Amino acid sequence: MIITDTHTHLYSDAFDEDRKAAIQKAIDNNIKRFFIPAIDSETTQSMYELEKAFPDNVFLMMGLHPTHVKENFEEELKHVEEELDKRKFYAVGEIGIDLYWDKSTLDIQKEAFKRQIQMAKDRDLPIVIHCRDAFDEIFEVLEEVKDDKLFGIFHCFTGNLEQAKQALSYNMKLGIGGVVTFKNGGVDKFISEIPLEEIVLETDSPYLAPAPFRGKRNDPVYILKVVEKLAALYDLPIEEVAEITTKNSKEVFGI
Repeated sequence: MIITDTHTHLYSDAFDEDRKAAIQKAIDNNIKRFFIPAIDSETTQSMYELEKAFPDNVFLMMGLHPTHVKENFEEELKHVEEELDKRKFYAVGEIGIDLYWDKSTLDIQKEAFKRQIQMAKDRDLPIVIHCRDAFDEIFEVLEEVKDDKLFGIFHCFTGNLEQAKQALSYNMKLGIGGVVTFKNGGVDKFISEIPLEEIVLETDSPYLAPAPFRGKRNDPVYILKVVEKLAALYDLPIEEVAEITTKNSKEVFGI
């Protein structure tokens, strides 16, 4: 059984004390594939170091996170493009729109999102979308740019059934993590109406720890709680959930 975590910030300073031990514990529990989203140019080096430490398990993305789209976003986008041209990445991410923290940057967030979608298309790469309080704005952009080259993952999906179906219509898989275990998360109410073939697993470590660890650091091994919850919701064995969602991740990332 191989479990794939399609979205985890294992380079975060939350893991500075025990990073290798936390990752090794996950690997020992069949979580053998970790896809790592970028935040901005300041996280690039720590991502490379993580990959060097676990070359068989860690797969990197490159991108500019929407909450880090500031006045210097042109400079940051140049960095993203330069890194993409330098070496192999498995996705452009995480990219998107976040209106929870700052609505004033919506225009430049949209601009950065569109430009990075184009970078992904130019390189036949998937995108990994970050969406917070911004479903309408994200869908507006996706509607504008949709074509055969647009595909990827709607990370940390927290919408309703209608929004899930709309996300799927743009060739996105739904990234499902700790929220599916929350009592009032909402996703558990309808997710089994979405074919498991459209789902990938994620932790978003160190954030969004699943129940019963909610509010604590989200360790990579806690993805097992997400697998267990989905197995219950889909009425399938844990092994089958792991197998199908790992296969889905290979379809998206090409590895």
